[in-house]
Amino acid sequence: MHVKFEGAMVNPLSLPLKFAFILSFSLTTISKPPNFNSNKPSASAGDILALLGTPQQASSVDPQVAAQLKSCFKFLVPFNPTLPSELTRSEIRFPRRMLLHSKVSRENELVWSPPAPVFEIARLAFDSGADPASIQRALDPTIIYVPDVEGSNEERCELTRTPYGRRFINEELNSYMAFLFKLIADRGPEVGLNVSLNRFDFFHGHLFIAADRRVGILFHAKEYPAFDKQVFPYNMGYCQKGSNVTYDDSMNLRNILWLAPLPSNSTNDWSAPGVLVVLDAHPGGIIYRDIIPKYVSYARTIYEEYFGELVVDVNYLNVGAAEPDYQIFIC
Repeated sequence: MHVKFEGAMVNPLSLPLKFAFILSFSLTTISKPPNFNSNKPSASAGDILALLGTPQQASSVDPQVAAQLKSCFKFLVPFNPTLPSELTRSEIRFPRRMLLHSKVSRENELVWSPPAPVFEIARLAFDSGADPASIQRALDPTIIYVPDVEGSNEERCELTRTPYGRRFINEELNSYMAFLFKLIADRGPEVGLNVSLNRFDFFHGHLFIAADRRVGILFHAKEYPAFDKQVFPYNMGYCQKGSNVTYDDSMNLRNILWLAPLPSNSTNDWSAPGVLVVLDAHPGGIIYRDIIPKYVSYARTIYEEYFGELVVDVNYLNVGAAEPDYQIFIC
């Protein structure tokens, strides 16, 4: 097992203990998804993206693989890949599908049909040929240092990839990122995922551009489970200290995928609406079998590199003292 650490490939067994401590479930990477079952059709992250795309993309997935993957999808927002004809007109965004009355309907609509700035970065990424810089240029150059997060400084815990972050120039994009975090926390219990917006559990995601030029974010929950000699005998270092996150079956649901609407090749059309889904990596399931690396099977981690090229990390951190104050930091 080798780990990418500060730009180099190193053996974690050779790391000084203080460096090994800072490795977390989501910072450990390998170069490509595993394929442990070469004698039969195996699933990939690309198959997941195809099944969540257009009907034409979905039809490219082996039927046996497709059926097993679909059984592992736990949608936080109802999924319908077929667009009514009125949704394929040349507009910057999908028309509203209904007269919205309920909070649930409004939230669903914001996933299917996000605010215009989200459509704009999705289109920029698509038209650029999946160039990460197309999104990175939308960031404000102002550097924002990450302050103490729920006592992280006292524990010498560094939660983010860099000690500073940035934000999107368009404030509506920052608000939309915060909306996704809150929506996942609110709706997770409906599919068995109970998460808390704190530095031990749910606070970050990885924004990527896929091979089909679609923008997505792979969120990771349950980041620092509490050390337990019986059920989780793993020392994850400074950031784990004080954790009250229990290692249980909900770890199977720690990977949450958001996909922006998929642009079409025509100027302003859109081929598929947005998606928000939990990926169930329970032992015995196809995601666990084919996509989770064996050396971190206990962590149930899917790596963002499997879906596409990493653009930025999106962190939603509580930097408040007396009162909660959640802010976006893009690193």
